[in-house]
Amino acid sequence: MTRPSAVDIIRGSTRLIPVPLVPEIVLCQASEPMSVWQHTERATGRAGLDPPFWAFAWAGGQALARYLLDRPEAVTGRRVIDLASGSGLVAIAAAMAGAAAVTAYDIDPLAAASIAVNAAANGVTVPAVCADILTGPPPDGADLVLAADAFYERDLAAQVLGFLDRSRARGAAVLVGDLGRAYLPRARLVPLASYDVPGLAAVEDADVKRTTVWTLRPG
Repeated sequence: MTRPSAVDIIRGSTRLIPVPLVPEIVLCQASEPMSVWQHTERATGRAGLDPPFWAFAWAGGQALARYLLDRPEAVTGRRVIDLASGSGLVAIAAAMAGAAAVTAYDIDPLAAASIAVNAAANGVTVPAVCADILTGPPPDGADLVLAADAFYERDLAAQVLGFLDRSRARGAAVLVGDLGRAYLPRARLVPLASYDVPGLAAVEDADVKRTTVWTLRPG
């Protein structure tokens, strides 16, 4: 029996609907995590898969996407990379806001496939690269680095901050979207704007979460 493709899995476990804080963008979104996780494991015949982060519009991503669309001067003409891109929400917003080029990175192959599906649904071009780039040098040419919802684990947060510092040292601007998770390096960040992000009941402890867009202080 032929296993379904990544695109089949995505379309079979999500619906293409607008993002609550960013209705200009539609994404393939699941109604709750467990059903899409179980569907993915059944479809692939594999257990112990990573959580389906790609199937949700997380608070930090929504805030950062809203910021980019409302302030296109922050991204217009820039060469952008989006870390731990998930659904591709932030990368898609950067492309819609006028970035010269956007590349989305994630370690989950299903996330890479989801980014391609979502980018096409929104009429933008966002190459998705399935790779872990956090421990190496930033890609050549990037002058804006975006990171949303990336500070939820200690080791991951340290790697992300190190990558952002290296990017800044090479002249790139840095923008972060986060609702204030445990390992957010607040002392290294400057708040730029805050939003009340709705529609989060399936993945957070409240349906609406106050979420901030930050930039990076010098180390």
